[in-house]
Amino acid sequence: MTKHSTNILPQPLARLGLDDLPVALAATGPDGIRRFLEFFTVTIRNKNTQQAYAQAVKQFFNWCEQRGVRRLEQITPVIVAGYIERHTAAAPTVKQHLAAIRMLFDWLVTGHVVRHNPATSVRGPSHIVKRGKTPVLTADEARALLDSIDVSTIAGLRDRALIGVMVYSFARVSAAIAMKSEDYYSEGKRWWLRLQEKGGKRHEVPAHHNAESYLDAYLEAVGLGEEKKSPLFRTIDRQGRITSRGMTRGDALRMVKRRAKAAGLPENICCHSFRATGITAYLENGGTIENAQAIAAHESPRTTKLYDRTSDEITLDEIERISI
Repeated sequence: MTKHSTNILPQPLARLGLDDLPVALAATGPDGIRRFLEFFTVTIRNKNTQQAYAQAVKQFFNWCEQRGVRRLEQITPVIVAGYIERHTAAAPTVKQHLAAIRMLFDWLVTGHVVRHNPATSVRGPSHIVKRGKTPVLTADEARALLDSIDVSTIAGLRDRALIGVMVYSFARVSAAIAMKSEDYYSEGKRWWLRLQEKGGKRHEVPAHHNAESYLDAYLEAVGLGEEKKSPLFRTIDRQGRITSRGMTRGDALRMVKRRAKAAGLPENICCHSFRATGITAYLENGGTIENAQAIAAHESPRTTKLYDRTSDEITLDEIERISI
């Protein structure tokens, strides 16, 4: 990456790890540089995707520079294919890198920075997933975790409420911690959760009676009152007092790890486990994939099916039929 163009990069891109412009982009002049910056700030709204694509693009151009490819017109399908072929990461990561490269060059083509997209014809590695890898709790384990939390403290009330929201609404942790006070609201006799899911989708789901109970207890203790625009799930200082700062994904993960360890649960449990746990429990109790998809705000039922572990025990029973 070139070292003389750092000042061109705005602070938001520097936070993505793009401290310097790729040499090939710096050589295109102001229009090409602007188009490159706009790719991240205009076309990609999800922060996690921004970070992932920024790192993918950075690694690709670093690889090119190490091999003497320092201008965009030198990047051919063979170059892109060589990068993909030699990539040492797992197939999903390689496919993501190819998608980032392809999208970037599409953006550069439409901006008349380059004439052709060298990644269009390049195929990524085959990767078919029929079962997700997210660790899942049984209903009893999830219940034990929730019951193990000491709710005599504000931290305990907050943590139980956050885990409850993730379990009972299938919410991603990023959507849960992004909630404002006003996103837990009443409509008629029911309470609802308003979640901002991937792709900027606003998703509203009725609050399960347990989640409602946990949230009510938490809100009564912290007394957010009329602070409708303030973060719902906030950090807690060393004196055990609630602050005005919202939790981050890192805060939530550390909390989950700590609570899981205290409850004697596996160390690999993560925030996403509660999404999978909720979906599996729902399906085990007669719920349908179609409704689980709607609650989880998935685009495809195939995605929802990745979280369904109801067949695990059946599969083991069938394997045990092999009596040798």
